Amino acid sequence: MNTPQRAVDPFQLELLKSCFDTIADDMALTLMRTAHSGIVRDSLDFSTALLDADGLTLAQGICTPMHMGSFYDAMRKLIEQYDERTDPGDVFIFNDPYAAEGQHLPDIYITTPIFAPDARSTKGRIVAWTTTVAHHSDVGGIVAGSNALGAEEIFQEGLRLPIVKFMARGEPNQALWDVIALNVRTPEKVMGDLQAQLAACRSGEREMLELFERYGVDTVLEYGTHLQGYAERLTRAEIAEFPDGVYEFTDHIEGLGEDPELVVLKTTVTVAGEDVTVDFAGTSDQIRGGINPTFPFTKASCYTALRSVMVSDIPNCHGFTVPITVTAPKGSLVNPLFPSPCGARGITGYRIIDCLFGALARALPGRVTADTAGGSTLPTIAGYENGKPFVFCETFMGTWGATSEHDGQQGVPHMGANQSNVSVEMIETEYPIRINEYGMLADTGGAGRHRGGLGLVREYEILSDEAILNVRSDKRRFPPHGLFGGHPGSSSWNYVNPGRSDRVLPVLMTEVEKLRRGDVFRHEMSGGGGYGDPLQRDPERVLRDVVEEKVTPEHAEREYGVVVVESHGSGDWALDVPATERLRGQMRSAAAD
Repeated sequence: MNTPQRAVDPFQLELLKSCFDTIADDMALTLMRTAHSGIVRDSLDFSTALLDADGLTLAQGICTPMHMGSFYDAMRKLIEQYDERTDPGDVFIFNDPYAAEGQHLPDIYITTPIFAPDARSTKGRIVAWTTTVAHHSDVGGIVAGSNALGAEEIFQEGLRLPIVKFMARGEPNQALWDVIALNVRTPEKVMGDLQAQLAACRSGEREMLELFERYGVDTVLEYGTHLQGYAERLTRAEIAEFPDGVYEFTDHIEGLGEDPELVVLKTTVTVAGEDVTVDFAGTSDQIRGGINPTFPFTKASCYTALRSVMVSDIPNCHGFTVPITVTAPKGSLVNPLFPSPCGARGITGYRIIDCLFGALARALPGRVTADTAGGSTLPTIAGYENGKPFVFCETFMGTWGATSEHDGQQGVPHMGANQSNVSVEMIETEYPIRINEYGMLADTGGAGRHRGGLGLVREYEILSDEAILNVRSDKRRFPPHGLFGGHPGSSSWNYVNPGRSDRVLPVLMTEVEKLRRGDVFRHEMSGGGGYGDPLQRDPERVLRDVVEEKVTPEHAEREYGVVVVESHGSGDWALDVPATERLRGQMRSAAAD
């Protein structure tokens, strides 16, 4: 990349930064509006990005941060492999975590080069790339939905695609299209979503060419380079304000199946001047199960956590990542070696972010939340209806821990994945599933001066003759921790036929559960951790929680020392101030002893 010579015009820099951001967001809108599957269209499990000729991210759509921070590694692989063998009209496709620096097999990349005229070449030169990645409803493998927690090697997880041309000089690689359609359970949705990704890339290409025409190719590329340097300088200035030191945190994933073996995740964050190093020495070795994240995904999760505690408006481009170094032992959970399975690696990515927050709580207590519900629960319900296969999966979110300023939020995505819960109407319209319950659970948020967000519940009733259930969830044995005296949130639970058999399923299922018509799967998400001493919470706020049915009167007394009374069975609640003062005094004395 050429070193810019001219002085930077800050107005031009801001204008082109906004243009890059708009193009990436327009790509996201195009993909969402043209997608065929619920996991892409409704859950929003996809990402878009605009990159320069060297594969450096210029802008990211408002999508999934744990996707976007890994674009650079994938693009470097593509550029190194194809070099001069890329032509106008080419479209590349890949998903393999090892051969192509992908994420996991359901996440398929579609990326296109953008060419500009060049006197030295008849086909021109590559000046930028548009890139998308989307989580597909199925890519084959031993479990419908291709998130096989029990897989012991990646060969069991589905169709592996190295970096190949999906289209060559504008013409479809029909043999490849046919191979993909033949190897997935839901070909109409998968092929439809791939074409939605292609449309998004074409949208980005069209708008980028308009930008080149308006301002000139050299000017746009030059300011892309300026943007990278600007982002790096802002990031270094932010890090310089962090207190230097070494901050550690250890967390756990409960493990896989009915007899889980504990998985340890240890992170050490070192802040030194303008640089941050994140190291995962002490983390468990890679495991024979599908929760191993590839190293680009691990890095992306670290970038997400660190970006979220910075207050400057830092551009979401590659320059932000330069002052951050991530290291992990090869063969560890977070830097696995081929052929370790990666299908459900998202759960570990969320835990990486939570771990960094645990470490950064000592350095930046006012900028982190207490522990969250652990990201998304990923239920997959699949079967056949009228002889045709269906695969329902969603990224069910979400609850945050409390902060130093406010209660934890609920009904919001984890910061690692800006995704959405599928609406009840869309599920019931498209799949043989009825949603019997969807809401928040009282008493699940960890008590504190600020209360953790409430856990959510979703209950699915099967309306087909038969179906299979696979679930990736989290935080039962190790519920979300509180901070600075805050209490932990509630644990998560998975039930089949609550009130009848009440069968409890593991948090991470290695074998599918067979269901029949009328069977019910119920997931209760964990609640967020509390922040600060619960006895410092304003009693009036506890009363409001009782009135809003977020907290029961019994929980208010037990956790907060707040006594609320009902007025003659009317359902109207009032604060008993003298009783509250006595009870809180007793609780403080007991704590002091």
